[in-house]
Amino acid sequence: MSRTDTYRRWLGVVMLFTLMAGDTWRNLLSWWGWGVIAVVLLVLAIVELVRARVDLRRVPLAVYAFFALITLSLLWSDYPGATALGVLGTLATATLAVYLATVIDLEAFLRAFGLALRWLLGLSLLFEFVVAAFIRHPVLPLWVDYSQLKKIPMAYYWSRDLLFHGGQIQGVQGNSNLLALAALFALVVFAVQWVAGTASKAWLGFWAVIALITLALTRSSTVLLALAAVVLVGAFLALVRRTWGTRRRIVYGGGAAAALGIAVVGFAARGSILDLLGKSSDLTHRSEIWNRVIELANERPAAGWGWVSYWAPWVEPFRHLAVFKGVTYLQAHDAWLDVYLQLGVIGLVVFGWLVLTTLGRSWLVAVDAGPRPARLVAVFPLLITVVLIVHSIAESRLLIEIGFTLLVVAAIRSAEREPAPDA
Repeated sequence: MSRTDTYRRWLGVVMLFTLMAGDTWRNLLSWWGWGVIAVVLLVLAIVELVRARVDLRRVPLAVYAFFALITLSLLWSDYPGATALGVLGTLATATLAVYLATVIDLEAFLRAFGLALRWLLGLSLLFEFVVAAFIRHPVLPLWVDYSQLKKIPMAYYWSRDLLFHGGQIQGVQGNSNLLALAALFALVVFAVQWVAGTASKAWLGFWAVIALITLALTRSSTVLLALAAVVLVGAFLALVRRTWGTRRRIVYGGGAAAALGIAVVGFAARGSILDLLGKSSDLTHRSEIWNRVIELANERPAAGWGWVSYWAPWVEPFRHLAVFKGVTYLQAHDAWLDVYLQLGVIGLVVFGWLVLTTLGRSWLVAVDAGPRPARLVAVFPLLITVVLIVHSIAESRLLIEIGFTLLVVAAIRSAEREPAPDA
């Protein structure tokens, strides 16, 4: 491996860690410190894109259509300043995604992602252990002054010191749901590397156990559902890859029937499933947030209120839209509702086009990947897209940071479909 390849891979590691653990840098170095890191990574990505002479025609049309729409929303935005900031942030995130999808190959991307995930999981467990064993009380983010609050909500704490008390740990990200999502990403990456034979199976097995322990300590119901979905899709993919002709059509028909049956049973038993996963029927304020978002979005159903991605807490209507027990929530807890609120029905159509074409192309690439293990890295875009779609039902991370990055990476990778010479 040349020095340039090594540098580009390590740059990818730092990018992926930062995209997953943005809250880590913000809690440790403040928003300004995180901003400096983000700008440096963006500049380095642009430099490497120019050096590699990346052809931007490799980016699918649906990605450009989405960016055109969020930029055009400046014309009707109710908060143009926040929209301009949101557009710049989304464009910067996409730039990093283009780097990760084009400058380094898929195997190198998986190695970089796997390393960044191991850092994140390892540091998270170490952080929670240090807090529980030595500090022995909840820890607040650095550089934030909460002295004006009579009582600090538990949601504000970086760590709530719950490792030895049976609670949901939050890791260096300060959020149990994000830590659980990172653990699931790790399981997907390690599983793909395992079947592709691109890393030591003993090492992958060790870190898979760490990821499973992390999932057990976070207990995120949304991530558990995403895990179930990706396992089912992976099993179905393996079955389809072993059939052809009439048999494959029969398998597809059976899969469609099974998917419909699962959807019907899941909807009918949704209350029991939520109880089993330890959540209330209210989904921790989600239903009330959803109702408020829908009510507001229906006031501008065609094109929405204007793009902002992560809600800007200094402008209306986000300042007071979702406040519970002193905590201001800055997302709709559903990526699709967030798109409807910000970009209306037009946005749902364009964003749906991006997500569904990525899913469809990723499926075709995964099915057609050659039988040799090294070719099986091609299943990664499909599996990660499934995770993102399921997770988007109860979280809006698909629209920001690592979620949007992985969506764009999957879109670009799946669009570059190549024949499998060893099929």
